[in-house]
Amino acid sequence: MIISRPHPRGPATGNGRGYAVKLALAFAAIYLVWGSTYLAICYSVETIPPLLTAGVRFSIAGTILFAWAWARGFRPKREHWLAGAIVGALFFLVSHGMLYWAEQTVASGLAALLIATEPMFILVLGWLAGQQKISRLSALGLGLGVLGVGLLTGAELAMKSSSLLGLAAVLLASMSWAAGVVISPRLRLPEDALARTAIPLLCGAVMLLIAAGVSGEFQRAQWSAISLRSILGLGYLIVFGSVVAFTAYTWLLQQCPPTLVATHTYANPVVAVLLGWLFASEPLTARVVLASLAILGAIVLIRRGECTVAAMAPVVASRTAEVG
Repeated sequence: MIISRPHPRGPATGNGRGYAVKLALAFAAIYLVWGSTYLAICYSVETIPPLLTAGVRFSIAGTILFAWAWARGFRPKREHWLAGAIVGALFFLVSHGMLYWAEQTVASGLAALLIATEPMFILVLGWLAGQQKISRLSALGLGLGVLGVGLLTGAELAMKSSSLLGLAAVLLASMSWAAGVVISPRLRLPEDALARTAIPLLCGAVMLLIAAGVSGEFQRAQWSAISLRSILGLGYLIVFGSVVAFTAYTWLLQQCPPTLVATHTYANPVVAVLLGWLFASEPLTARVVLASLAILGAIVLIRRGECTVAAMAPVVASRTAEVG
């Protein structure tokens, strides 16, 4: 998940094996690394409190990205910090805070699949805000997505009713991120791609650390009992999940069409489910497979529905002008 919206410069004209390797590595980063962060979160919160884990991750990653943006000449304004506080609250305090908390009881693969419902929430919230229309394809996608979520949550609750709060928290995390996506274009975030992510990251990190303090996580944390696996998981989230993958994402948006880059939303849940099955003994049942196909199919239908609406908009505008 990332919030930066750099302006694409169009496809690069670079040729050669070196450029092809860069493309392959960059796509591997946003496909595999972002898909693997759910398992890394699962490992991190085993012995590190969840809000503290998220706060440390984003404070370090945000500082690195902000320093990078500063070195490139960026200087923040008051309006940037105000916008960053709003976006940081939605994206990081609520969305990531809820996700990290939920992964104490919810399997990493299941969490990734439920987070994949973000396009559904974005579509509905955008429609409620009057920003977009829902086409027939998108409506079909919403229905399919609801079916997939029902398959996942129904199976989980049938086996373990105590997962209800965790599942609700993951869906709340998805909804909060979607709200941030809908609201952020109206806010005065920096145009600089690095700063556009760094400032909300820092704001969200401060909120997360304050929330960790208020909730007593600093007092409850057993520092001597923190495992090496949790430390490595947190380090992986900081270095690869935030810095490396974000850099790859930003570079790809400058080299490839945004629709191609956005295909990571299809790959991430699949990677997360497979890694959870391989390394965390998370069940990979027929129901999980069917739910995965339903949610991924929903994303495809919603994306195509949005493209249809976007393609029809100039035609409708032209006809309206002719009538007028």
